[in-house]
Amino acid sequence: MIKKILILDKNHPFIIYKLKKKGFICDENYNDPTNQINLSTYDGVILRSRLKIDKEFIEKAKNLKFIARIGSGTENIDKDHAIKKGITLISSPEGNKDAVAEHAIGMLLCMMNHMIHSHQQIITGKWSRETNRGIEIMGKTIGIIGYGNTGKSFAKKLSGFDAKILCYDILPKVGDVYAKQVNMSTIFKKSDVISLHVPYTKRTKGMINYDFIKRFYKPFYLINTSRGGCLITSHLAKALKNGKIYGACLDVLEYENFSFNHIFLNQKFHKSFLYLIHSNKVIFTPHIAGWTKESKFKMDKKIVEKIIFLNQKFHKT
Repeated sequence: MIKKILILDKNHPFIIYKLKKKGFICDENYNDPTNQINLSTYDGVILRSRLKIDKEFIEKAKNLKFIARIGSGTENIDKDHAIKKGITLISSPEGNKDAVAEHAIGMLLCMMNHMIHSHQQIITGKWSRETNRGIEIMGKTIGIIGYGNTGKSFAKKLSGFDAKILCYDILPKVGDVYAKQVNMSTIFKKSDVISLHVPYTKRTKGMINYDFIKRFYKPFYLINTSRGGCLITSHLAKALKNGKIYGACLDVLEYENFSFNHIFLNQKFHKSFLYLIHSNKVIFTPHIAGWTKESKFKMDKKIVEKIIFLNQKFHKT
């Protein structure tokens, strides 16, 4: 049975209200180092990405039944050791899938239609129509790599653009009415746009490298709203310079720290990143694709639902 829960990051007030209403004891601690907290008294932990849940943490939390990560990624948790200890891992990718999908489409529209670049020109007194002639999504082939919650939402929202949508995933039979599941050879051959929606794992670390990029039959636009570590920055810069990639929409960066809250602290950037900063072929946002007012509530709501469901399972056993 789950009784006592430690909350380590500030969340929507709903999460504490609802859990307390269901009879759980909720302690909040947003300041103390975890080595100063008596973790053995808690049945569950709720956090975002600020802290790492490592082997030492798990060993001290002797009664832990679940670790809940609000959001989609769980790379700040030692998953293998948690599973070994019989701890259930919970996340809430369903809560921000629509926010990420909308953001990805917004970035793509900005890139293909030169919206940011032309805006910057106008405010400096330059009016240039022909050099900012756009490209339509209609008629293009969109390749989605990773067809889980966000990939599916992205495809659904693209369905009104009259584009051909393909998806690739390591799991079989995940395609649907919005995207046809194909192998990577087809993605390489057909895609005009690639959108990345994969978790950060050993398999996906650095997966977008130059060897990967050069396998595409034609130049393409790249969107990354998943994790920065999935893309090698210097390889992207090379592909932009030689025209293998037309443009890149990056909400996440290889240089982010594990809590995703900064890239500019004590950072000496590679010259490739400096090239991206000054290029009009790149659009950046600071890891905010899933960071909407609505998703903040929806992610917390989904976490609460999963904790309640897990507790009900304990009652039945």
